[in-house]
Amino acid sequence: MNNTYFYMRISTKEASDKQSFQRQNKALEKYAEINNLKYNSRTVFKDDISGATFDRDDWKALEGILKEGDTIIFKEISRFTRQAEEGYEKYMELMDKGINLIFLDNPTVSTDYIKQLTNIADSQQLVTKTALEGTIKLLLIVELDRVQQEREIFIKRIKQGIEASTKKSGRKFGQLDKMSDELKDDIKLFLIDRSIKQVDLMKKHNISRNTLKKYIELVKSI
Repeated sequence: MNNTYFYMRISTKEASDKQSFQRQNKALEKYAEINNLKYNSRTVFKDDISGATFDRDDWKALEGILKEGDTIIFKEISRFTRQAEEGYEKYMELMDKGINLIFLDNPTVSTDYIKQLTNIADSQQLVTKTALEGTIKLLLIVELDRVQQEREIFIKRIKQGIEASTKKSGRKFGQLDKMSDELKDDIKLFLIDRSIKQVDLMKKHNISRNTLKKYIELVKSI
């Protein structure tokens, strides 16, 4: 009997924000419900450690029980790994063992699609086969690199905005009103990046600590 498992991970920088687990949990639980899959303590694994290594307690426990034909479902590929080269090697190792990998936010690197490319490569002559295998590796590495680059650019943009902003909103200091999209984005980043401080957000958006805390709770509840 083939089994389906679900895996979540947050990095050490996100460790104080258990909402990161909640967002992954919502996506995975919804997928399980739609596809009539068991979603419980026996099928769900999660780590709060960097994606730069596969030396993670729950990941190792999950790998230890995998059998050919089993499936692991992730919200996105960065929860599997953040290392392109090592991630590629682990990906191919699991696929060769008959383990299916599904990335809800990155379907083009789920194993069903990659297996199609691999099957085509296996049926070709040496030169074509080698080229296709290189394409598969490039596809995986590009996707892993894209996720990391997007995150770094987003963090840099928000930090620069916080540092450079001297605008005052005109809102009475401490008044709670409709949250702007910019404030919402800044709070989301604050929740996963420890280098951003509450005082930075308070100064940028001209709000008190208590008001910021209320907005943070609103963002967490979304």
